[in-house]
Amino acid sequence: MLILSFSIILFVSFANDENEEKEDDYIKWVDFNVTSDAMNLTAKLDIDSHNSNSEIKYNWIELLSYLACKCGGDFDNFKKSDLDKLVEKLQNGETMEDITKDLKYYDYYYEAYSAILSGFIGNYSIETPNENGKTTFTEKYGVKVFLPIAKNYSFSHYDDFGKSRSYGFQRTHLGNDLMGSIGTPIVAVESGTIEHLGWNQYGGWRIGIRSFDGKRYYYYAHLRKDHPYVENLQEGDSVKAGDVIGYLGMTGYSIKENVNNINVPHLHFGMQLIFDESQVDSPNEIWIDVYEIIEFLKQNRSEVYMSNQETKDYSRKFDYMDENIE
Repeated sequence: MLILSFSIILFVSFANDENEEKEDDYIKWVDFNVTSDAMNLTAKLDIDSHNSNSEIKYNWIELLSYLACKCGGDFDNFKKSDLDKLVEKLQNGETMEDITKDLKYYDYYYEAYSAILSGFIGNYSIETPNENGKTTFTEKYGVKVFLPIAKNYSFSHYDDFGKSRSYGFQRTHLGNDLMGSIGTPIVAVESGTIEHLGWNQYGGWRIGIRSFDGKRYYYYAHLRKDHPYVENLQEGDSVKAGDVIGYLGMTGYSIKENVNNINVPHLHFGMQLIFDESQVDSPNEIWIDVYEIIEFLKQNRSEVYMSNQETKDYSRKFDYMDENIE
């Protein structure tokens, strides 16, 4: 009887350990350093193959994951020749499954890069002007996310991820600062749901948007004093990629609301990855360096216009739809 009880305890213990392992089986850190050059090259292969009669359809996330294995996860060592050789193999009939089956970290890179980039390229429809001065929706396959700074507005930035910040407590900078003029319209990079809207003593007036697949959380901070958001924006709202959501400012670094305590007007833009809900609003958050993503997104900017003279609010000029929006 004693032996039986001991066996049961051991079984329960092992079962609990096994369950804990399964529950804990998700990515806990990502060091994203894919260059905009590598993203541009692989995105072009993906988009061109889907917009042509080519029998081979490339997936840029698969291509980037393979390249990460070849350069040891450090894209400073990226060689275009590795991409050319991969494309040649695929054109000769080899499959990504066969090519990558012995690459130890391919699955890790594919899961990590999918979490970052899966909403960036695909099918969408966008309003385009025709010869009659009217607009019609045109179906496309391509980059369907936007730079957070609206089209025709200038900005500058540098790779400041991980730099020291001291307000409140010593910490690292977990985003990319885009310097610009106060009032510059800020747009949603990707379609999603507004999870956070309001004042934060570090970010000032800020917006947090979760992608519809739940993998990405976009953080827009230091929005304009007095009029930070486009009118009628609320938590729980769905927004489309390219929609105007707010205006660049310099609020933050204050417990008191609506205070300009940031020295230089800029948008703090950040991206958090979520592989498990325990990583939301916790010490286990994963924030990635988005500098190269901003460089990549310069190719796709949302054009806006002043849609309300009374409130001085802006709206996107051309409507947009994708498969994730009802």
